[in-house]
Amino acid sequence: MAESSSPARQLTITRPDDWHIHLRDEDYLPACVADASRYFGRLIVMPNLVPPVTDAEAAKAYRQRILACARPGPFNEEGQDSFEPLMTLYITPETNATTVSEACRSGIVHAFKLYPAGATTNSAAGVDQIESLYPLFEAMQDQGMPLSIHGEVTDPTTDIFDREALFIEQQLSPICEKFPELKVILEHITTSDAVDFVNSASSNVAATITVHHLMYNRNDLLSGGIRPIYYCLPVLKRNTHQQALISAATSGSNKFFLGTDSAPHPKTAKENACGCAAGCYSAHAAIELYAEAFAQENALDKLEGFASFHGADFYGLARNKDTITLIEEPWEVPQTQPFGNDQLIPLRAGTTVNWRVAASNSLIGEKF
Repeated sequence: MAESSSPARQLTITRPDDWHIHLRDEDYLPACVADASRYFGRLIVMPNLVPPVTDAEAAKAYRQRILACARPGPFNEEGQDSFEPLMTLYITPETNATTVSEACRSGIVHAFKLYPAGATTNSAAGVDQIESLYPLFEAMQDQGMPLSIHGEVTDPTTDIFDREALFIEQQLSPICEKFPELKVILEHITTSDAVDFVNSASSNVAATITVHHLMYNRNDLLSGGIRPIYYCLPVLKRNTHQQALISAATSGSNKFFLGTDSAPHPKTAKENACGCAAGCYSAHAAIELYAEAFAQENALDKLEGFASFHGADFYGLARNKDTITLIEEPWEVPQTQPFGNDQLIPLRAGTTVNWRVAASNSLIGEKF
């Protein structure tokens, strides 16, 4: 008589949040929001549109466009849909203390995003001389507005694999020393240098970690031929840096939390021989892939803190009240998925993901 197979592992966690995501706009917005709003309670929405989101009024308008695309989701105890986009503003040379005051009064802006000019997608409006922003940082510190940073130098003579470490040394360390009460989020960290810096910094400094930087390194990008699907900025680093990120994410430290940096591009832009677009799309399977990464390290008990608690605590927001349940059950990611009038290639396209979201506490039995 054949033995029955053992039941699949399940994990119920407080509803997670994504503290760094790109949703794009116009025809591309519905697909991104539909994926991200399946189970994330809150999203820190990046402002690098064209033109960028630079003031509270633009953020309000963008927020309304996002909410109009959100799928019906779980409900909180008051019976209201608990999906909430948290807006950010793009720092330009014109951003000033008045911009900060208006953002604080809006109630919907939760951080300002610093892009060094030319560092990544749609960063042309960013800043060349970061020291010129010190009066702005002082205003942000005084008014309790967090600073979100894409941490890379943009000097074209600097090796692309060294740009994060040099930014920390040349720019981030002085910022944190000069403005010790300013909350700083070093986004999508990629190096052991970043892990070490965040660990040694004050409690006002934290970092987000993407799932693609946990699961892949530069061999995946370059070995046996260039694989555009893994090209992102900051670029994937060597496996020793990857291991440092894994150790940080699964350590239980409240200084590290989930930020997918899910960044969609049309298939034609990702597979363009004249300039592959930087970004990995993971919103279709984000928490499922994080669960896989944590399970590989026997650290599923640390996933809830990383995904559901640490970011909310750092931003001074209440933790979510509802839950989701993950089940260890494989499913295949499609080769492509619709993206406006285009197609995009999702992370793990055509291969298997080992976990899926089975239910939330208000959608028991419904599969996402």
